[in-house]
Amino acid sequence: MKNVTPFQQRVYDACSRIPEGRVTTYGELAREIGCGSAQAVGQALRHNPFAPKVPCHRVVKSDRHLGGFSGHKQGPEVERKKSLLQKEGVTFETEHVVHKDTVFRYPQV
Repeated sequence: MKNVTPFQQRVYDACSRIPEGRVTTYGELAREIGCGSAQAVGQALRHNPFAPKVPCHRVVKSDRHLGGFSGHKQGPEVERKKSLLQKEGVTFETEHVVHKDTVFRYPQV
């Protein structure tokens, strides 16, 4: 078992529920786990030891831009994130903005 904090585990559990072919935002994921910080969620995902089982590539910025991947904000890693999403059927409005219809919202309880 990887050594992760309880907070990281909540992030990874919620991230694991994002369906293939869909994305969610850092903010939406933060709301789902009761955290007020999308940045904290991003930091947890940056250190995701369970990828690809925990599909952190399915989390994007609130404006639907890809955001970072594997600790990089641009370059080959972000292109790899895009490629992974495209292989899952995610469509894009522009080069790095996912289509609004692909955004997953967690069910409200």
